[in-house]
Amino acid sequence: MAGPRRGKREKSDAKGARILIVEARFYDDIADALLAGAMKVLKATGAEVDRISVPGSLEIPAAIAIALDAAQRKRRPYDGVVALGCVIRGDTIHFEIVSQESARGLMELSIARSLPIGNGIITVNTEAQALERARMEEQDKGGDAARAALALVGVKRSLAGR
Repeated sequence: MAGPRRGKREKSDAKGARILIVEARFYDDIADALLAGAMKVLKATGAEVDRISVPGSLEIPAAIAIALDAAQRKRRPYDGVVALGCVIRGDTIHFEIVSQESARGLMELSIARSLPIGNGIITVNTEAQALERARMEEQDKGGDAARAALALVGVKRSLAGR
């Protein structure tokens, strides 16, 4: 299996971006690891970060929509969003519903609102796989989600002439 592509990337113009992190806290240790990776990346770019916690991954898209509307009313819109969560396969179809619907919700928000979203909701078979993907010193999926959001913020800014 090929490893993650973390080599040379396009330089993004996302310095000082206003970023919202919405994190599902269903698995606290995994959520902490995902958050640590995302925060390290965002702090390195000088991003302004707000954070909202929700019970599980299925609640992430709704929380994003609510936060976007509130930020717009306050005239402090977000440049991008990082979604962090974990769905571990169980004995029922709940895994499929939560993983597919949370991803669908994020994609719909991103397209409908032209909103850069980094999807850091990991979907795995075991808790061990989740920890491996979440930890910064291993796969750092929280950091990957933050990098994806920032890259899209850069694309949006460059196309807007900023």
